[in-house]
Amino acid sequence: MTISEIKNLPLNEKLQIMEALWEDLRSRTEGIPVPDWHKSLLDSRRKAVEEGREAIHDWDQVKNALGSKPR
Repeated sequence: MTISEIKNLPLNEKLQIMEALWEDLRSRTEGIPVPDWHKSLLDSRRKAVEEGREAIHDWDQVKNALGSKPR
């Protein structure tokens, strides 16, 4: 599948492909080093959520919100 073919897909199909890609990548992450700046950024984001300065959004809710926006 080419990039131009992907660009022409409906949003729901793009999201399905993206989910499949993420699932595949997630299953292959063992042993890949994580840079210290990534860890630091994640730690600061976790702290912001714990302190109530940021909120966590459910992925299904995000997908639904994206799917309901006009183009």
